[in-house]
Amino acid sequence: MKYSKRYITFTMLLIISLVFKFNSFTETFQETDSFRGASLESETWNPLIAASVNDTLLSVVIDNKEYTNENYHFYMDENLNIMIPVAVLRDALNCSAHVYDSDTLMVEKYNSRLLFLLNQDRIDVNGREESALSPFTNRGNEYYVSLNALTSFLNYSYTWNIQENQAVFMEAPESLAALPTRYDLRERSRVSDIRNQGSYGTCWSFAALSAMESVLLPEEEFQFSVDHMTLCNGFHVSQQDGGEYTMAMAYLASWKGPVHEKDDPYGDGKTDETLTAVKHVQEMQIIDGKDYEKIKEAVFQYGGVQTSIYNALRNSSSKSEYFNSGANAYCYIGTEKPNHDVIIIGWDDNYSKDHFKADLEGDGAFICQNSWGPDFGEDGIFYISYYDTNVGTHNVVYTGIENADNYDHIYQSDLCGWVGQMGYNKESIFGANVFTAGSDEMITAAGFYATGKNSEYELYVVKNFEDITSLENRVPVASGKLSNAGYYTVDFNQGVPVDAGEKYAVVLHIITPGAVHPLAIEYAADEITQDVILDDGEGYISPNGDDWENAGDVEESNLCIKAFSKNR
Repeated sequence: MKYSKRYITFTMLLIISLVFKFNSFTETFQETDSFRGASLESETWNPLIAASVNDTLLSVVIDNKEYTNENYHFYMDENLNIMIPVAVLRDALNCSAHVYDSDTLMVEKYNSRLLFLLNQDRIDVNGREESALSPFTNRGNEYYVSLNALTSFLNYSYTWNIQENQAVFMEAPESLAALPTRYDLRERSRVSDIRNQGSYGTCWSFAALSAMESVLLPEEEFQFSVDHMTLCNGFHVSQQDGGEYTMAMAYLASWKGPVHEKDDPYGDGKTDETLTAVKHVQEMQIIDGKDYEKIKEAVFQYGGVQTSIYNALRNSSSKSEYFNSGANAYCYIGTEKPNHDVIIIGWDDNYSKDHFKADLEGDGAFICQNSWGPDFGEDGIFYISYYDTNVGTHNVVYTGIENADNYDHIYQSDLCGWVGQMGYNKESIFGANVFTAGSDEMITAAGFYATGKNSEYELYVVKNFEDITSLENRVPVASGKLSNAGYYTVDFNQGVPVDAGEKYAVVLHIITPGAVHPLAIEYAADEITQDVILDDGEGYISPNGDDWENAGDVEESNLCIKAFSKNR
């Protein structure tokens, strides 16, 4: 008997609805009941069902955040499971997800650990073996795992909306739990090589680059050049003078680096300014105010976190009343400001307070990586008490490290980055930077700093910019909210084409709760920034988006707003 196309489609949709209704929490779909005298076996119908689902817009909602197969390459496999790229897991499930040795996926969330072996029909769930109908797989040089299997072991509910072609995964409220009481990236092969800064004041660069290297491990192993960051950064500072994390952020955000250590070796007193970045850093989040839970979440989810401390030690052999060399335990309590950067690579809530020389209220310490070589501490690692005055006050986590081919062009005038802030003594401000297209391009993203927590933003583009009145013709391209301060790159909802030689503007409207000067700017603030270049930008500011003035007339400065484009 021949069925019409409409009849077959209706039948397939009916089967899909039944499958997902009665198999919401399992991966098994072996066989349906007889339909009009035919045995509808899974090996016959499942591929047709999956093809029908994949041929249209497939939407996956995880904890109220929507992803589609247009942008993230989700697909339904022939077992009717949603297969998700491993690269999406970290942010979608707020977990740690890494592929080891190209054949083992480790997913950690709270106190659960799941191990998936490539092309194997079993999963290790907290030490016990479970079956997997849809194995962890590699498809088109990208790793995929069954979201159905993964979330079932992490206590998520699952529903299928046949009308919307949408899978919905929601974490059960009772599954919310605390992070492990102890976590150590060394045990997960996600700590970069221990290096030695020697007599130079380059700890800030070692900390930034080592934290980045940790974030990329174990899938990618890099050693980035400290010489290049400290000698090619646009600031008036030598390697003996020291530096701080905002300098590292500016260097990375401007695509000056990072470059390979082998191409610009450390400590030889010279550098190569012609080297180009081997990675593009598009997002760096700042965690302020000793928010230990957020710091732990960042270590757990991303990797090493750069932090600042006051260090009373001068080298690996010196002594201090704040350091117990026998236990490699450090705690400073006082009023001195930070003078040294290290990397938080873990924590131990039960690390005894008796290990520290100070009389402390309670236990607990961060596990930290130093840049004084393996002779210091525990092969370069030491413990800093939770009660230390400075640890955890200012922290940077490198959350957006991308390949160097992500965009074709960067437009910017803020090579020194976030030096100061500008505003109208209120929480909101409009800023606009004007650029000239170097070729026929598609403007696809913008970069900017959020100067405080919970900043809301709106982004616009103005084509064919002529003068200040052109800003009335801005077109919205993106909006959102940012939990932490830091540097962010936001992709536009739709690219904006520009022709070679065309002037255009990127407009940022930012609202930062509690701020009076919410817009980041670069200017000559001190000796370190005295070499800042201020004649390379054209920026405008406004309190309301209607009344604009030249930013340089208000404060001799450049606005920290960048644009990114791809060739047309």
